[in-house]
Amino acid sequence: MILVVTASRVGEPAPSRRRFLKGSIVLGGLALVGSAVAFFRMRGYTLPSGHAKLVSLDVWQFVVTEHLARRIAAPDREGDASIPTPDDVGVADFVDRYVARMSASVRGDLLRFFAYVEHVAPVGAGFASRFTRLGPGDQDKVLASLEASDNPVLRGAFAQVKSLLFLGYYRDVRTWKILGYDGPLVRRPPGGWTR
Repeated sequence: MILVVTASRVGEPAPSRRRFLKGSIVLGGLALVGSAVAFFRMRGYTLPSGHAKLVSLDVWQFVVTEHLARRIAAPDREGDASIPTPDDVGVADFVDRYVARMSASVRGDLLRFFAYVEHVAPVGAGFASRFTRLGPGDQDKVLASLEASDNPVLRGAFAQVKSLLFLGYYRDVRTWKILGYDGPLVRRPPGGWTR
């Protein structure tokens, strides 16, 4: 005789063995399908040509970071050649190096949020494609939905990623003139900050 201890409510019969086995098979099948979907959804990412080896991000995480930076730090004046793009100043490369210095728990939270943005957030905004395959306007809709989310964790994660990307963007001397900032006075070169 096998004794099965369950957390059923008083007066309710314990689940039958058949029901338990059916549930286990269904859950196992869902896990298998989910793994297969994840495997195929994590394919098709490539680094830009001539890019050096990544420090801490996987290729797919780097590509997601590039797309996030292109939308979050997009120039206010499209086509203005005087405004460097996030690709010009290497925002994704900065994030790759910065993440390497994060604690394991913070790094894990950030990378889980990247996965959420790539695969889940577009569905919540009404799109069937992953984030990096959406056009700029649709990506903006996904990001707007995160920024205005009722979930404080999602709003907070979005705000933190936005701050990290801005840190990567505005660290470059070429971006300072956009803000009317002429650089720090400490260790200022005689001719000012130029690049």
